[in-house]
Amino acid sequence: MLNEIAIENFTLIPAAMAAGAQRIELVGNLGAGGTTATKGTAIEALKYCHEHNATVVAMVRPRGGDYYFNDTELKIMERDMLDMQSIGMDAVIFGALTPDNHFDVDAMENLIAAASGMQLVCNLAFDWIPHEDQKAALDWLVEKGFTRVLTHGGLLDTKVTDNLEHLKEIVDWADGRIQVLPGGGVNDGNKDEVMAAMGVSQVHGTHVLGELTAK
Repeated sequence: MLNEIAIENFTLIPAAMAAGAQRIELVGNLGAGGTTATKGTAIEALKYCHEHNATVVAMVRPRGGDYYFNDTELKIMERDMLDMQSIGMDAVIFGALTPDNHFDVDAMENLIAAASGMQLVCNLAFDWIPHEDQKAALDWLVEKGFTRVLTHGGLLDTKVTDNLEHLKEIVDWADGRIQVLPGGGVNDGNKDEVMAAMGVSQVHGTHVLGELTAK
């Protein structure tokens, strides 16, 4: 089982490593759903995690809220991608949508190009895509070389345990072509149920290894 913990900045990373996390999703401003952490934070997080045999996925997102980014925000994201690339980041997690909740293909392709050399992970923007269009969206992610998609199986005002049937459909459609990572409301109390229902062996969340306290 692989536990990926979402961590805001550096403070809780040592505690996460001590608790047994194998992968960190590094963000700033968890309260806004996660934004891009600073380059300095990313450097130190990467160094510490690699020393403890863990990897880091850096969020690239200029603000909280929706995933409809304007040209300036997309330029910021591209520059942040290049910063993460320059320090040897393991992976980046991101997503950009059009106002009708489908991938903004032009924006995504520019970000993919800027992320060259890093693993690509799609964030919860995927869950904003209408269910009937998610299989095609997943195929597109596979075509573009994404390693993984983070999904709650629905919008975050739903319980992840109420979305297990849809999550299993996504896993079945993925058919090993891309990893499907459950997150959003997954914790140490329900992660076994979620993984068993989906047939996966990894989970994502802030509390998948319980409550962390800064060391």
